[in-house]
Amino acid sequence: MKKVNPKLDKQEKKIEKALERKEFVSASNLNSTKHLFKEAAKNYKELHQTKRITIRVNQGDLIKVKAKAKRSNIPYQTLLNALIRQFAQNRTSIQI
Repeated sequence: MKKVNPKLDKQEKKIEKALERKEFVSASNLNSTKHLFKEAAKNYKELHQTKRITIRVNQGDLIKVKAKAKRSNIPYQTLLNALIRQFAQNRTSIQI
């Protein structure tokens, strides 16, 4: 069977050389480290998913949002999502 040598980028070559020099050692707490990385990957994935929500909105406000969205040629849910994202990222504020 022919062995395939994939092209490695600069960082991957660096890691490969370090492995050959046995610079890496197995973690003494490998299972807990694996668990930690699995949780981190799961949390990262969840942060990038969307979540369906149900909210009650004043009818007049909803009509205005839908009209603004229509003028911008986007779905009103997309406009509301953009507003929520901007608020969550401290790019806009509201007065309550």
